[in-house]
Amino acid sequence: MGFLSKLFGFGPKVDLGQLINDGAVILDVRTPGEYAGGHIKGSINIPVDQLKSKMSSLKKDKVIITCCASGMRSASARGMLKASGFAEVHNGGSWMNLRKYKA
Repeated sequence: MGFLSKLFGFGPKVDLGQLINDGAVILDVRTPGEYAGGHIKGSINIPVDQLKSKMSSLKKDKVIITCCASGMRSASARGMLKASGFAEVHNGGSWMNLRKYKA
């Protein structure tokens, strides 16, 4: 796996739809204003710049899928969560791409 793939969390393909159907938490790390403009129903909004201080509100044993507008902030959030001991975190990229999995 290449350096950029590792950095941004694009490793072996996982079935995000299946993870969501199995109860994965969708963590939207955009700003509250961006989130208010549209989001995935049931997702949690914690802006990436507040994630460290609000991380305790998340469960380390739950599967988490991070998302944002493009995939850059969600990659950063994934790295922060993994570094803090969260077991299974995936970068879902853009929330627009993830919404197809959540009716």
